[in-house]
Amino acid sequence: MSSKRRDEIVAQSAQLFRTYGYNGASMRTVAEAVGIEAASLYNHIKSKSEILQEICFGVANKFLTHMDAVERSQKTTLQKLEDIIRIHIRMMLEEYEHVYVSDHEWKHLPEPYLSNFLNQRRSYRRRLADLVQEGIDRNEMRPIDPYVAVITFLSAIGGIEYWHRSRKAINEQEVENNMVDYLVGGLRK
Repeated sequence: MSSKRRDEIVAQSAQLFRTYGYNGASMRTVAEAVGIEAASLYNHIKSKSEILQEICFGVANKFLTHMDAVERSQKTTLQKLEDIIRIHIRMMLEEYEHVYVSDHEWKHLPEPYLSNFLNQRRSYRRRLADLVQEGIDRNEMRPIDPYVAVITFLSAIGGIEYWHRSRKAINEQEVENNMVDYLVGGLRK
């Protein structure tokens, strides 16, 4: 199968999974959205579960790859956190459907993928909390519970979902810059 067709199937599936939920979107609706017969879809992809795996792990791998690069950089801890926050915001702005599905529909992953995904998620959040703690230890940030900081970042960035729904007058760059100012500024000592 061409990667272009596969990308199209995954993109349409992400949109349908976001709109109808994983259980509400059938392979038939995916096939209709892509413009092929339902039976032909299985020539390109094994199952709906495979599509969900590709979406969830695709998003997770982008975040993990970025985290690896940020951790290796020589930037200050606040600069590292800003980079991480910016990638989360950009992903919510530019790959909204994929991130939404990864955040909300992961629970439908079959084993062993579900356990693997949850382990990756916990590890990622722990690494973020460790970065916050590092900033506190280096006296770059005011003392705050690192776990609370992480869930605050992720919850606030998840709120971009409402921006997508409303399409207010503020543009993407303003959304990103304002959120970074609030989230990073709230940590500064």
